Amino acid sequence: MSLSALLAAAPSPEPGGSLDEAAKQAGDAAGWVEENWSTWLNTGLRIVLIAAIAIVLRIAIRRALSKLIERMNRSAQAVEGTALGGLLVNAERRRQRSEAIGSVLRSVASFLILGTAALMILGAFQIDLAPLLASAGVAGVALGFGARNLVTDFLSGVFMILEDQYGVGDTIDAGVASGEVIEVGLRVTKLRGDNGEIWYVRNGEVKRIGNLSQGWSTAGLDVQVRPTEDLDRVRTVITEAAARMAKEDPWNERLWGPVEILGLDSVLLDSMTVRVTAKTMPGKSLGVERELRWRIKGAFDEAGIRMVGGVPAQPDEASAADPTAAMAAPSAYASATSPQSLATSPITPPSNLGK
Repeated sequence: MSLSALLAAAPSPEPGGSLDEAAKQAGDAAGWVEENWSTWLNTGLRIVLIAAIAIVLRIAIRRALSKLIERMNRSAQAVEGTALGGLLVNAERRRQRSEAIGSVLRSVASFLILGTAALMILGAFQIDLAPLLASAGVAGVALGFGARNLVTDFLSGVFMILEDQYGVGDTIDAGVASGEVIEVGLRVTKLRGDNGEIWYVRNGEVKRIGNLSQGWSTAGLDVQVRPTEDLDRVRTVITEAAARMAKEDPWNERLWGPVEILGLDSVLLDSMTVRVTAKTMPGKSLGVERELRWRIKGAFDEAGIRMVGGVPAQPDEASAADPTAAMAAPSAYASATSPQSLATSPITPPSNLGK
């Protein structure tokens, strides 16, 4: 069979039916678009509006927090270098504390705003959020159990910063370590020990904090003098030395009160102990004690008051001890013919014992 015969036998397409079907499909599509375009437009506008509000709100809150932190830093710098700034404000401490608080607040605000916006956008797409929220809750519980130490450190650091328990420049006793705070973080606090070592203390491990740089400190020292000294004179000399010290720099700022003589702490046969105390600037008690000892010793030397532990008095020539007093008495065993020496001599055996 030829090709022409096959073509003649094949059914011919109906152009009218194809065009009608295409027109019907186009009409259905146009009708569907016409029915749903308002929904699409509404959903799109809703998503754009949610995203725009979230971005603008996030930017506004972050800028407000940044301005608040800058204002806190400027207030700290305004009093820096003054007496009040030296006593109450540490610029580095305030800067790190404000930056840490600002970082936490910015992160929390961004998480809440963007997280809420993401959930609202998913809700606009008619997505069921119940399984997603349930999965997120399970994942959060599992992460909380797995990283509970990290969460504990972070929460402890947040509350420590918010409560201002300590800051940069403070000397603290954290139980596990002690020293000067050189850096405060949300998870780890860095301390410098007395010998220069650096301690990294996790905030969650700190059960107690002893801040030696807040409030005021007490400088206390014991002055030991001979029991024959006049106590009124000793009191006068100590009071005058302390008064001169309180009028000089920098001790006039480090001493927060007059030096007090509490009285006799102990009375022994060879010494008397006078207790002296003074209220000082936080963290400056050791320096005040050293300077006060120095000045009291110098004042005692000028006044002729002898302290315990000095050079003992030299005996007079008339009462000098006999040089032969330390010599031992002659022994009876020194002479070979003395009865004592003869009694200890070995007995000579008789000569005819062997016969």
